Amino acid sequence: MARGKLRIYLGAAPGVGKTYAMLSEAHRRVERGTDCVVAFVEHYHRPRTEVMLHGLEQVPRREIEYRGSVFTEMDLDAVLRRAPAVALVDELAHTNVPGSRNTKRWQDVEELLAAGIDVVATVNIQHLESLGDVVESITGVRQRETVPDEVVRRADQIELVDMSPEALRRRMAHGNIYRPDKVDAALSNYFRPGNLTALRELALLWVADRVDEYLKEYRSDHHVTTIWGSRERIVVGLTGGPEGRTLVRRAARLAEKGAGGELMAVYISRSDGLTAASPEELALQRTLVEDLGGTFHHVVGDDIPAALLDFARGANATQIMLGVSRRKNWQYVFGPGVGATVARESGPDLDVHLITHDAAGKGRGLPTARGARLGRSRVICGWLVGLLGPALLTGLLIGAASDIGLANDMLLFLTLTVAAALLGGLLPALASAMAGSLLINWYFTPPTHTLTIADPQNILAIAIFVGVAVSVASVVDLAARRTHLAARLRAESEILSFLAGHVLRGETTLEALLERVRETFGMESVALLERTGETTAWTRAGSVGPRPAKIPEDADVDVPVSDHMSLSLRGRVLPAADRRVLAAFAAQAAVVLERRRLQLEADRAKELAEGNRIRTALLAAVSHDLRTPLAGIKAAVSSLRSDDVEWSEQDRAELLEAIEDGADRLDHLVGNLLDMSRLQTGTVTPIIRETDLDEVVPMALGGVPEAGVELDIPETLPMVHVDRGLLERAVANIVENAVKYSPAGEKVLVSASALADRVEVRVVDRGPGVPDEAKDRIFEAFQRYGDSPRGLGVGLGLAVARGFAEAIGGTLTAEDTPGGGLTMVLAVPTAPRRRPEHQDLPSPGPLRHR
Repeated sequence: MARGKLRIYLGAAPGVGKTYAMLSEAHRRVERGTDCVVAFVEHYHRPRTEVMLHGLEQVPRREIEYRGSVFTEMDLDAVLRRAPAVALVDELAHTNVPGSRNTKRWQDVEELLAAGIDVVATVNIQHLESLGDVVESITGVRQRETVPDEVVRRADQIELVDMSPEALRRRMAHGNIYRPDKVDAALSNYFRPGNLTALRELALLWVADRVDEYLKEYRSDHHVTTIWGSRERIVVGLTGGPEGRTLVRRAARLAEKGAGGELMAVYISRSDGLTAASPEELALQRTLVEDLGGTFHHVVGDDIPAALLDFARGANATQIMLGVSRRKNWQYVFGPGVGATVARESGPDLDVHLITHDAAGKGRGLPTARGARLGRSRVICGWLVGLLGPALLTGLLIGAASDIGLANDMLLFLTLTVAAALLGGLLPALASAMAGSLLINWYFTPPTHTLTIADPQNILAIAIFVGVAVSVASVVDLAARRTHLAARLRAESEILSFLAGHVLRGETTLEALLERVRETFGMESVALLERTGETTAWTRAGSVGPRPAKIPEDADVDVPVSDHMSLSLRGRVLPAADRRVLAAFAAQAAVVLERRRLQLEADRAKELAEGNRIRTALLAAVSHDLRTPLAGIKAAVSSLRSDDVEWSEQDRAELLEAIEDGADRLDHLVGNLLDMSRLQTGTVTPIIRETDLDEVVPMALGGVPEAGVELDIPETLPMVHVDRGLLERAVANIVENAVKYSPAGEKVLVSASALADRVEVRVVDRGPGVPDEAKDRIFEAFQRYGDSPRGLGVGLGLAVARGFAEAIGGTLTAEDTPGGGLTMVLAVPTAPRRRPEHQDLPSPGPLRHR
């Protein structure tokens, strides 16, 4: 059983008329013949709402006793037994009285939908669960009854019921919402103009976000790659410093000012793991970004300005927000800084904002946590201290007036060695130890100015000095390496956790995953290559970026996934330490690819099942509908050949007419079967050319009685751009279907009109009509609506007509005929460079056919 459809009227505030709108829609559906009942509607004794309930079937409510009082709730079982086509359910966020089957009314609605019943429901914006805190801050009232946002977002249709604050307050003052004794209190509290304006804006923004989701789904389904509309995308460059939270909040406020603005925070780390960021501060900033509705990205890049600009352009960002540098004035001699470089290289398509903060110009200071190996600048400083430091210290000690003693001299040299180890690691410290030991032996160990040591104690002292220096240098270098390893493992775990979560939830496509690889490692292009055998050629299962590798040998980095699959990256050579993460990415890419192929196989299996269904229906049609005219022809021929009966001329004529009618019906049925087969196999090749509609439509009416059709085709219509034969067959099938279901004595009207860049042919009948839920089903193959008797066809006429309409670039839809019946609307494109005649020009009159 197909799941029912959910339509929600979302109110911007209480009293805007969402229940009234729901009841109005119910009356419209009832007038169209839809089986619609009121499952639960609360009118709150509002006269206009009560009036709207008249004429609608209401399912009796269920009475529940609770704590000595009797309450009424929607009788879910009664509605399920009644099994209407549409059920009206008011107040979706309502909490049911204890003793009910479900705790919340929206859970009752889920059961109705699961039973195949369409539901029209209402809910106010303040009852959405995610907006509870916001609504409380605006109105001062905490909503106790809420509905999960996902329940509302899953609705097939959401209609916002809105009203200006002034109009709503006037409705309140007139007593249309609350009793007169409650009006003044409501107007001065909850219904203040400021509250209503804020709630209205909240509703508009929430619905706009839902519309954006619909648009994304449409663009994805129709493979639209061009940009539609404008959206502000703001990239915030984070360093892990104290200014990060200020930048994120400022960017979030800026994004909120634009319609559908996006916030993206990016932290760029060097490929060698060098970072001065505090992991704790960076984690806090990431949490803040996600709490404000933004996304956090971790990108690897040695050239920070270039990596930031590449990320911003890849994300189609419009603005970049950076903090003013924390460097002191004298530090600018080493370069202009990231902010100035990004502003200079951004170009005219990116706006760069430099935001001041409390730490601007105060220096970077010592980092709170070092998460990397020693950088180049530190290694250089370590070598300077290790080589020049001992020489300078020796000069100072020689120039001193008094001798401070060999032990103190060694401690001073040892201090330089420790400093060299802290700055530059093992090698500068070893160099400092060797230089210091030689200088101590030459200048301060008797006999001086020789490398000879007379006192054995001095030999021991120098040996201890060298040993301590080497030990300190080794410990510092080991600590730096382990810190670097821990930082890399932390970054890898974050990336792998994010990757595994998205892949397991099925939220990542292959292209999105490859783009994540390219973004994380700062590569030019990434491709997933595969082949079927050892000697077959490599093919790309997916790729992102320019110039992706065609074979693994062309790539700068190649990570084998299996014997016949490889992840190939171009751009630069990555260190071996990155291959562990790359291997995880490659394995997940294989999983995503396999999932996509399984989905395709499932879709193909669904198509095969549909084909089996059609073949089964075809066999049924052949076994009955095709045999019926054959049986008539056989009976008539046998009668004519009978020798024991003398037929009159009139009887012979009737038998021959029966043979001709049966042959015509058989030809029509076989023609539709062949046409459907051509449509399903994709062998219909339309020949598009300019055609006059008033020449095609009359030709399509040759198979129907002239007295049963009224033709109204103005001669001033523009030329249409179609395949003449396919259009004629489509119109013929539509008209034959309309005549078949029209009452005796009622004519089918075939009219046409020009609208923008298309012409619409409307076939109007006064038959029984078709409910809304069956309008799409009548265009399926082997479908006949209602109690149509067997023998009138195999149910292919409208399916073939729609297939031919789509083949020539048109559409075929069904609408209700005002006053009863069904109207088929066939829209076809007009010919290029030919436009409809000016409306002011006189018309020579329509073409009439009776």
